[in-house]
Amino acid sequence: MARAFLFVLDSFGIGGAPDAEAYGDLGANTLGHIAEQCAAGLADRQDLRKGPLALPHMQSLGLAEAALAASGELPSGWQLAARPRGIHGASGEISHGKDTPSGHWEIAGQPVMFDWGYFPDDGAAFSHELIAAIMSQGDVPGILGNCHASGTEIIASLGAEHMRTGKPICYTSSDSVFQIAAHEKSFGLDRLIKLCETVRGLVDPLNIGRVIARPFVGTPETGFDRTGNRQDFSVPPPAPTLLDQISDNGNRVFGVGKISDIFAHQGVTDLRKASGNAALFEATLKAAREAKDGDLVFTNFVDFDMLYGHRRDVPGYAAALEALDAKLPRFAKVLKPGDLVLMTADHGCDPTWRGTDHTRERVPILGFGPGIAARDIGIRKSFSDIGATVAAHLGLPPLANGRSFL
Repeated sequence: MARAFLFVLDSFGIGGAPDAEAYGDLGANTLGHIAEQCAAGLADRQDLRKGPLALPHMQSLGLAEAALAASGELPSGWQLAARPRGIHGASGEISHGKDTPSGHWEIAGQPVMFDWGYFPDDGAAFSHELIAAIMSQGDVPGILGNCHASGTEIIASLGAEHMRTGKPICYTSSDSVFQIAAHEKSFGLDRLIKLCETVRGLVDPLNIGRVIARPFVGTPETGFDRTGNRQDFSVPPPAPTLLDQISDNGNRVFGVGKISDIFAHQGVTDLRKASGNAALFEATLKAAREAKDGDLVFTNFVDFDMLYGHRRDVPGYAAALEALDAKLPRFAKVLKPGDLVLMTADHGCDPTWRGTDHTRERVPILGFGPGIAARDIGIRKSFSDIGATVAAHLGLPPLANGRSFL
């Protein structure tokens, strides 16, 4: 028996989803368009990065091959590896949504085959009845926002009014989500968390996937910044997942970052919080040093999506990819014979695409570890093949969905 490590590079799509047109995303390609802008010199930023997109370690595993298989195109400036040294391929998604819970649950063996509830695109996002219930049960004088919005933009525009009135900033996106932003000091972090718990119960009948607490600090004069105290309140997966199977077997599941929130804390035995990709990587290293045979370390690297994809920041996304790639050799040094690392994504968020929302794309699958044979696994139909592979690697019975590529 060995250990398994799952790295989700949040939103790192590689294009080519066969149903992208149905989602308005035909042609979206997160990796492809970032590489294209880097090669053209359009992603240079002083004191951050410059030149073509360079991911030598992921490329050596077979990322170029995976991208070509997924979208039919090589990333600009890249070549195929002479001999890929890792497991490499791509996967489509069968879940109905292109959101974080759907992607992660499908990775863990439970595709979301139902439709989430969503708030209206035009006009007020939330009904008078829902707002009245929030005011009454949440003990707030009203809400601000009530629309589709970018989190950083709506906090910048309404932060001062929020501090003056005590009204929380409430907004949504194309995902099935109700987001609440409030100042950690003037409103209070504990009060924000309690309000989100209240709203979680109020939106359950609407089948909303997540309620997210978005705390921030700062002043109208100096500007506002979101903090690392974000908390997601998700509905639980519809059935047991890979995480439940591992923990029920008596082994540990280390949920690093927002993994535990995404799974409504089901199946996670060890919660490891961290803010930012660099801190998440260090927390993952620490968990890897503690993990025993049969354990899973499951990490979501959120910055790609939260800081760069949604904000349409190509240089920032490229620099973050290059930074994580450069850290991979450090992680390889803590691996033991038989360990398996799988790197993938939960959806796309093409920073060159219209709007600020996720994009329907295939995702890469890259795998490595001492004694793990390199192979081309082609195009997988479902993210659930990833969970099925982890289960097989750990010697567990097959999951309800997915097929191992080992």
